[in-house]
Amino acid sequence: MTDLLYSEVEEELRASVRSLLADRTDLSRLEGPEPVDLKLWRRLAADLGCAGLPIPESAGGAGASWRETAVVMEELGRFAAPVPFLGSAVLATAALPADDPLLAELAAGTRTATLAVPFSSAGGPQWTVTAEGGALSGAVTTVADALPAEVFLVPTAAGLFAVEAADVDRTAVVSLDLTRPVADLAFDGAAGRLVAADAGPLVARALVAGAALLASEQLGIAEWCLATTVEYGRTRRQFARQIGSYQAIKHRLADLWVSVTQARAVARYAADCLANDDPDLPVAASLAQAFCSPVAVKAAEECVQLHGGIGFTWEHPAHWYLKRARANAVALGSATQHRARLADLVNLP
Repeated sequence: MTDLLYSEVEEELRASVRSLLADRTDLSRLEGPEPVDLKLWRRLAADLGCAGLPIPESAGGAGASWRETAVVMEELGRFAAPVPFLGSAVLATAALPADDPLLAELAAGTRTATLAVPFSSAGGPQWTVTAEGGALSGAVTTVADALPAEVFLVPTAAGLFAVEAADVDRTAVVSLDLTRPVADLAFDGAAGRLVAADAGPLVARALVAGAALLASEQLGIAEWCLATTVEYGRTRRQFARQIGSYQAIKHRLADLWVSVTQARAVARYAADCLANDDPDLPVAASLAQAFCSPVAVKAAEECVQLHGGIGFTWEHPAHWYLKRARANAVALGSATQHRARLADLVNLP
């Protein structure tokens, strides 16, 4: 039976990550020229060892599981942290074979990588880069966590290649979510190291893992929005009473609480299936995205609206969460795409 509860180890990990993020996350940097917080990323990846959680000890990792990684994703969503965790510690890590030497560097936090596929990829071999004799040519658009990456894992018809970022032309793309910038990549004869002769299964595994764990980040976003709005309802007064005492607001928050609670169960199930190589993983991942994605968007919208005028200002952080939730809603497949996939997986006509 799947265990949806958090273990004591997971709660201790959560406390450590939350303490670090509460102390170090600075969303005001998003207005500057370098929104990605590399100092925070090094602390998270190297000092706390979060980048190596799902990597076996024999490969230089922590020997934990994807369940612990999901807990970290929840906290990153809760703080809208601008770090390349999804690209490096999830997508790139899941795409690499267990014996690849790059895994140890990713686990130690000494290098950062990402999977060179469009952030909206929902799966399927749609390679836009060719490889001839180890030289790669072509382009990939809207790659998440591409700007801080030091290595790109590039899928081609000839296999999966690891390419040094110094050999790739990167162009930042204006995106809705500044907490996770994207970039276009251009390969013009870049030298690549062959990681695996067949890129299809590795990329498919990485995208399923990414979709499953992105649900945990969406859960973290929704939880922050709910908690922040409830607290505002307790403290904000109009007409000599707390606004949270009005029935209309009570009902909206109660409905949101139910949705967030359901999203937690769905996200935990997807993380547990990923951690245990459960054959139900494709179903769990698509179910998680189909459900958690709209919940995160709804929670962020309610957060902005129920905060009234202050919720629409640049000074309040609510807009960062709304933008991240909206961007995540089309990342690694939209809810509509995952519902269609889910129908195929469970043989619905």
